[in-house]
Amino acid sequence: MDFKGKTAVITGASSGIGLAYAHEFAKRGSNLVLVARRGDVLDKIATDIKAIYAVKIETIELDLSTLDSGQKLMDAIAKKKLSTDILINNAGFGTNQRVAKEDRKKIQQEIVLNVATLVDLSAAVLPGMLSRDYGVIVNIASTASFQPVPGMAVYAATKSFVRSFTEALWGETVGTNVRVLAVSPGATATEFFKVAGASPAGGLAPVSEVVDATFKALAARTSKPSVIVGSQNAAMATITRFVPKKAVIKIAGKLFLHE
Repeated sequence: MDFKGKTAVITGASSGIGLAYAHEFAKRGSNLVLVARRGDVLDKIATDIKAIYAVKIETIELDLSTLDSGQKLMDAIAKKKLSTDILINNAGFGTNQRVAKEDRKKIQQEIVLNVATLVDLSAAVLPGMLSRDYGVIVNIASTASFQPVPGMAVYAATKSFVRSFTEALWGETVGTNVRVLAVSPGATATEFFKVAGASPAGGLAPVSEVVDATFKALAARTSKPSVIVGSQNAAMATITRFVPKKAVIKIAGKLFLHE
């Protein structure tokens, strides 16, 4: 796909995977709309990227964990007289606690951000993409989406929703020039585990692997509904289909369940 001159809206763009996407799309000539809660960080990122690449960049400081945030973002983009050619729904967070001990407000925000806002933004930009017969929607899922995860029950469930929703959206856009892709990274070197209060079970993959897997999938002649980042992660996701569910849940619980 040709990304030059297109506008890429990237949520959660202040660090980690979102930041890596920002640099890669700018490298490919895309103009950017960077969205996150930390406006000062976004402004610094915009300055740094524009010093390297000749692209236009807008920043929008916005908390996407409220039910009206999707509309607020669309209004802000419209006010700037921009259209969304590419949407990267990267913003999200996880919690690592038994549900009985969770902060109910926090997990509500987790569900809104990971699920409701992602769906709302996808639904908001899709009609325009279809009418222009061009568009890309990338929704960040997780390898946690392939099995229930005691200790991260809410997060894993939201990512399971994201993957299912995105794959269905892919089915609705087959035959058009709109690409819809769910990307499922494993443990990645981002702020995720710090925010979640969790520790990774193994090593952390670089964010570049997520970005590379995304663009490889988008460049494929035949589009695919989803991609798992890393061959080992793909193998593990496949294995869970053949292992008894009780065993899968117990193994996941040993990794993330706190006493």
